[in-house]
Amino acid sequence: MRRSTSLLSLILLGAGVFLLVLSQLLAWYVEPRAKRTPTDVNSTTVFKGKGSYFDTEAVTTVDDKTITITRRVLGDVAAGERSGHAVWDVSTQIDTPKTLPLDDPRRSLQWTTERWVTDRRTNLPVHCCEEKPEFEGEAYLKFPFDVEKRTYAWWDSTRGGTVPLKYDGSTEIDGHEGYRFTGSVEATRTGTRQVPGVLVGKPKSGQVLAEEWYSNAGIELVVEPRTGRIMNALIAPTKTLRAPGSKKDAVTLLSSKRLEFTEATRREQVELASEDAGRLKLLGETVPLGGGIAGGLLAAAGAVLVIRGRRQPGHSESDENGLSNSSNLSPANVAGTSRLNQH
Repeated sequence: MRRSTSLLSLILLGAGVFLLVLSQLLAWYVEPRAKRTPTDVNSTTVFKGKGSYFDTEAVTTVDDKTITITRRVLGDVAAGERSGHAVWDVSTQIDTPKTLPLDDPRRSLQWTTERWVTDRRTNLPVHCCEEKPEFEGEAYLKFPFDVEKRTYAWWDSTRGGTVPLKYDGSTEIDGHEGYRFTGSVEATRTGTRQVPGVLVGKPKSGQVLAEEWYSNAGIELVVEPRTGRIMNALIAPTKTLRAPGSKKDAVTLLSSKRLEFTEATRREQVELASEDAGRLKLLGETVPLGGGIAGGLLAAAGAVLVIRGRRQPGHSESDENGLSNSSNLSPANVAGTSRLNQH
């Protein structure tokens, strides 16, 4: 019997092997390289809540006022392409009801600009590309990809140092599950500011270098586990002035028990986190798993058909030789053979 390989079996086997290789390629090569911090980011997040602040016109601290913190992040794409890192220019302004309508950061209660540079894969700081200021830690405007249930060193720009944020369970934000991280900052001296002595209880001293102090009673961040994107943030900052060497606050510059992402910011961050996580899951789990199963089935089916082949009836070599010899028995040869036999 003779066996032959059908075209269908080869197609099934080839398709199966292709899907198996593709699924492994997506899981082990494509998906890890998709986990990169973008260089072309352009986002705005807004905190809002009630609190107190120092009114420079009234020269006193006013209470129970709306405080708005607006943070704008713009990626420097050109610098990112040259360096291979994520280079982000960050602008943060704190507004009161009086300054918010002015739409001018220079006239806000406080306005700061920073330039952050991070490794696109690990999220660790990279000290290059005109970074300002130099910072440390492992979590900033975002957490690393594939967030773990552990304590992270979060960079607090106001403090000028890192703050340990511990994992504090899972929670849902607008139906999307996230990891909750919490921490706080004890009162810390952050600098000095020249002010009239009378402002800090030193009326006979003229101008003095008052000490700036900062604390944060409660930091709570809810992070999307796969992407590290912060879906919701809550802080409770307090900034005060003290007379030089004093252990008591003399003036409250800013204080709030709860400044949180606005509903619009929270909704946008959840949508972006959901989209990014969905793409990573598709590349890292859904397609590789489905492709692996389909590829395995197709390859197995093709292999079975190749092994079995398609049986066809054939002829033996002796039969073929017999037929060939018989074809040489022409009438003339038969007659000649008969005469030889007669003799």
